[in-house]
Amino acid sequence: MATSPCSSSGVSSSSSSGFSMDTGLEIKTKSVEQTLIPLVSQITTLINHKEKPKKSDKTLQAIQRVGQAVNQAVARFVTVGETIASENRELKEEMGFACSEARRAGETIAQLTDMSIDELPDSDGQVTIFTDKTGVVKAARLLLSSVTKVLVLADRIVIKQIITSRNKVLATMEFLEKVSSFQEFVQIFSQFGNEMVEFAHLTGDRQNDLKSEKKKASMAAARAVLEKCTMMLLTASKQAQKTKDVLEDLELAILKTCQCIVDLKRELHSSATTLATDLLKYHADHMILKALKISGGEGNLEAVAEFTSKLSEQREQLAESCRLLRHVSGTEPLEITCVHAEDTFQVTGPQIVSAAETLALHPTSKIAKENLDVFCEAWESQLSDLSILVREINDVFEGKRGEKRAYLSLPRPGKHSANLKTLKPVKLDVEEQGKIAKLGLELRLLTSDVDAESEKWEDQDNELLRHGQTMSSMAYTMYLFTRGEGLLKTTQDLFHQAEVFAAAGIKLSSVLHTFSNQLEDDDKPLLLLEIEKLVPLSQQLQITARTPVQGKTATFSKVDTCIQKSKAIMMILSQVLPICCKLLRKCKAGNGCYRSTPTWRENRLQNIANEDGLEGKSVEVFGVKSLEHHVANLTFLESK
Repeated sequence: MATSPCSSSGVSSSSSSGFSMDTGLEIKTKSVEQTLIPLVSQITTLINHKEKPKKSDKTLQAIQRVGQAVNQAVARFVTVGETIASENRELKEEMGFACSEARRAGETIAQLTDMSIDELPDSDGQVTIFTDKTGVVKAARLLLSSVTKVLVLADRIVIKQIITSRNKVLATMEFLEKVSSFQEFVQIFSQFGNEMVEFAHLTGDRQNDLKSEKKKASMAAARAVLEKCTMMLLTASKQAQKTKDVLEDLELAILKTCQCIVDLKRELHSSATTLATDLLKYHADHMILKALKISGGEGNLEAVAEFTSKLSEQREQLAESCRLLRHVSGTEPLEITCVHAEDTFQVTGPQIVSAAETLALHPTSKIAKENLDVFCEAWESQLSDLSILVREINDVFEGKRGEKRAYLSLPRPGKHSANLKTLKPVKLDVEEQGKIAKLGLELRLLTSDVDAESEKWEDQDNELLRHGQTMSSMAYTMYLFTRGEGLLKTTQDLFHQAEVFAAAGIKLSSVLHTFSNQLEDDDKPLLLLEIEKLVPLSQQLQITARTPVQGKTATFSKVDTCIQKSKAIMMILSQVLPICCKLLRKCKAGNGCYRSTPTWRENRLQNIANEDGLEGKSVEVFGVKSLEHHVANLTFLESK
C-alpha cells in the first residue's frame, strides 16, 4: 500500500514497485490536500497490482475500470480548472498549461490500462499480458504534478479574493475618517459593515482550511480583534470634542506607562547586573574552594561538611543571579549563555562536594586531590565567564553591541600575496582552541577595561585615544579568534593581525613620547615608565609574528606567544590611558603641566630621535624609509 500521500513540503506517494513522486509544492491547506488523496489512492492501487504475467479476466476488468475512473475524474477536474483560468487572466496561461498536462496524463493512463485488445486466453482461462508499468508510473507522476499545480493556482485565487476584500475594507475605513456629516457617516458605515461581513466569511473559510495550527491560531486571533473592534467602531466614532480630549488623555497615559516600563526595565537591569558584580567580587578570592582543598587534604570531614554547605549556598546565589541576568540579557544568544551558566553552577557544585568528601576519606590520594583541583578550576573558570557575560549584557543594554569595529588587517585575495605563497595557514583543533580560550577571556577583559577608560575622555577625537581604541578593536578580533569566531579564521590570519597590532603599539609609543615631551608634571615619570615597557613588547610581538614556523606544535606555540604578548600590551594600554586622561584634565584646568612650546625644529629632531629609538633605521621621518613604512601599513590595512 502507499504511504501518506501528502506532506508538509509537497504531495508524494510511494510503493513497493518503486513509484514515488514529489511535486515540490508546499500544500498549506486541507482542501487541496483532501482533493489529492483520492487521486493518489487510485493511482497507487493501479501501480501496486501484483507483477504476474497472467491475470484473470476479473483482475483485468478492475484495472481497466480504475484507469477509466481516473481519466473521467481528471476530465471533470480539468473542465473546472479551465473555467477558472478563463475568469482570471493573470493565471490563464499557467493554469491552462497545467490543465493540458493533467488531461494528457489522464488519457495516457486510460490507454495503458485498456484491456479491450483481442487477446487469446490460455487453456486455463487466464490471459497473458505485458502491461507497460513504466509508462503508467511516468503518466501518474505527470498527473499528480499537474493536478497539484492546478489546485495550488486555484488556492492563489482564493488568497487574491481575501486580499481584494481586505483592500476594500481599508479603503472604506479611509472614507470614514474623512466624512463631514453624520448622514454621510451612516451611509459609509453601512457599506463598511457589508464589506466586513464578506471579509469575515472569506477569512473564516481560510482559517478552517489551514493545516498549520500556528497559522490557524494567528488568523483566529486577528479575526477576533476585527470582530470586537468593529462592534466598538460605531460608538467610538461619534465627530464630539469630549471624545477627542479623552483620546488625548489616553495617549498621554499610554506614554507615561511606556516611560514607567522603560524605567522599570532600567532598574531591573541595574539590580541584576549589580547583584552579579557584587557576588563575583565577594567570591573573587575563592576562599571556600581553598578551604575545601585544605580540609579535604587534612582528612577533616567536619570542616569539609561545613564548607560544602557554604559552597551550596554560593551555588544557589550564583544560579539565582544567572536567572536574573537571563531576563535582562537583551539578546537570544546571551539568554542561552545565562541558562548555560546556571546549569554549569548547578552541575559543578555537587561534583566539587563529592570530590572534597572523597579527598577527606583518602587525604593521601593524589588522584583524589587532582580530581578536586579539576572541578575547582572548572568553577573558577565559570566565574570568569560570568564576569564577561555581565559586561556583554551591559554592552547590549547601553547600545554598544556591534559598535566595536573589526580591524582585519589581511591582504585581499590576489593582491600583495607574493610573500604569502610559502605560508601554510591552519585551523586550531578543539583541544588547542580550549587551551587558548582562557587567554582569550583575559584579553577580552582588558579590551573592556580600555573601552571603559576611553569613555571617560572628554575629547573623543584625541589622537592618543583614537590609537588606543584602534588597538582595542584589534585585540577584540584576536579574542574572537580564541573562541573560533570572527573574521580571523586561520593561524596565519592571527599572525597578520598580531603584526599590525604590534606596529600600532610602536606608533602609539611614538605619539606618547611626543605628548610626554610637552609635559612638566609629577606623573610624567610614571607615563615614561609605561612607554618604556610598550616599545620592547611591541617589537617582540612583531618579531614573533614574522618568524616562520613549521609543524603543528610550533604553530600553536606561536599562537600562544602572540596572544600572551598582545595581552601584555593591552595591560600597558589600560594603565596608560588613565594617566594621559588625568594629565590632560590637569592641563585643561590650567595647572601648568605643559612646558613652553618647543620650536618646530626641536620638535622635528625629537620625533626623529624617538622614531630611531623605536624602530632603528627602518623609519626616517619625512624620508624614503618613512614612505615605505606607510605603504606597508596600507598593504595590511587595505582590507578594512
